[in-house]
Amino acid sequence: MQAILLSREDVAQRAKRLYTSVIRQQVEVDENIGKMVIIDIETGDYEVDKTGLQASRNLSKKHPNARLFGIRIGYHVAVSFNGVMERAD
Repeated sequence: MQAILLSREDVAQRAKRLYTSVIRQQVEVDENIGKMVIIDIETGDYEVDKTGLQASRNLSKKHPNARLFGIRIGYHVAVSFNGVMERAD
């Protein structure tokens, strides 16, 4: 399969579209709030874990050249450098 070049913005848009249309209702439960969901933007596969590292490894094993994107469940941002992370509605 030939790789299609996508900008960072395109990767983020695809991931957010997958998250809001399919993944969110499956993962946004109390025990997952604050965890990371890592999404393969080409297959729609995803994994959840505390930091996203193991989820990324697992998805990379399944799909070696996967384009992955991480979203912190229940928050507007994945990380914060000033210590403030705003919860999503």
